Amino acid sequence: MQRIANLLVCKDDKVLLLKKPRRNWYVAPGGKMEMGESILVSAVREFTEETNAVPIQPHLKGIYTMIIEEDGEHLDEWMLFTFIAKGIEGIPLVETKEGILEWHSVEDLHHLPMAEGDRTNLLFAVHEKGMQYGTFVYTPDFSLIKETIQQSTEGE
Repeated sequence: MQRIANLLVCKDDKVLLLKKPRRNWYVAPGGKMEMGESILVSAVREFTEETNAVPIQPHLKGIYTMIIEEDGEHLDEWMLFTFIAKGIEGIPLVETKEGILEWHSVEDLHHLPMAEGDRTNLLFAVHEKGMQYGTFVYTPDFSLIKETIQQSTEGE
């Protein structure tokens, strides 16, 4: 099972998103974890590689199972660890081999083109306290079939 870590920076009611060229969908910068790497180290490394900036005090906001399914058959599955940071050191690049980096208002997360599971977890990351856990089931073309979400608040 593949493990992915991504990291959303939210500063001054804006979020830094990466527009991927394949679907023109927005994502939080991130990518595949390397063998032996912690989820935090992976999220920071991937973010820094994709933006040329360093996140300030990132912390985990969500753990998700992502499933691709067709006609009831599981085709693929991976784990996603979503982090948030309240700022960055450095100036992010405008364009990388991964896509175009853009600052958007937090409210844009409601309507920008992206996978619906990403919308759910990124909105939680910027608006809610605690942790979110979930499973998202998609078709091969990333239409959402089903989502199951749980959350816990800090101190519980």
